[in-house]
Amino acid sequence: MTILTIFASSTQEIPEAPAVPRHIAVIMDGNGRWARKRLMPRVMGHQRGVETVRNMVRYCIELGVEYLTLFAFSSENWRRPVDEVSFLMKLFAEALKREVVKLHENDIRLMVVGDRSRFDASLIQAIDAAEKLTAHNRKLTLTIAANYGGRWDILQAVRRLLEVHPEKAGNFTEQDLASHLSMAYAPEPDLFIRTGGEQRISNFLLWQLAYTELYFTDTLWPDFDRRAFNRAIESYQRRERRFGRTSEQLNPHV
Repeated sequence: MTILTIFASSTQEIPEAPAVPRHIAVIMDGNGRWARKRLMPRVMGHQRGVETVRNMVRYCIELGVEYLTLFAFSSENWRRPVDEVSFLMKLFAEALKREVVKLHENDIRLMVVGDRSRFDASLIQAIDAAEKLTAHNRKLTLTIAANYGGRWDILQAVRRLLEVHPEKAGNFTEQDLASHLSMAYAPEPDLFIRTGGEQRISNFLLWQLAYTELYFTDTLWPDFDRRAFNRAIESYQRRERRFGRTSEQLNPHV
């Protein structure tokens, strides 16, 4: 039986600030532009991006990161061309089928968060099977956010809270709500990375990123290699994580 740990919010408690991020969240941006620069169809960039995901998982395990969360498909991405959306769904299903055994063999737990109502039945079954197979793995928790939006997440958490505890309507706490967010099983990210040059969080983990260190890079996702990853980690390690406190409180003898 899996024991679910509910992590406290950084606005309620002061979390640890480890030198190695415990949890890294990533918006994998730039696949289409990577392909266009090479006169390839956009979908070729998405295929190449899967290779970068494999590498990123390996980098995180080597560094000792415990949670890696990847924004694969947002609730707004349905606005993209129909052919591209269809390809992304197919790529997701194929990657699940191909990679889940490898993840399991490497002690990696797979979680998928987001609104599954728009996925076809076979994809939902594949997600359920992958999560069940890897449920007890502990080396790394890899979360794929698919048809996910931060606002959706908060709304569904409110609905679930009021379904379970209707007596708390109008009187629930931050922790009550946080326990129903789709990623209540993970600590808040220490480091957020967005590749591709854009500098926004695009409706990703709106609640959870309150005190996360943000890192933006022009590097396109298919080019995000170990050197680029190390630059992000080094940037994080130069940050002073105060969580509302002063520098003097963190370094009283300086």
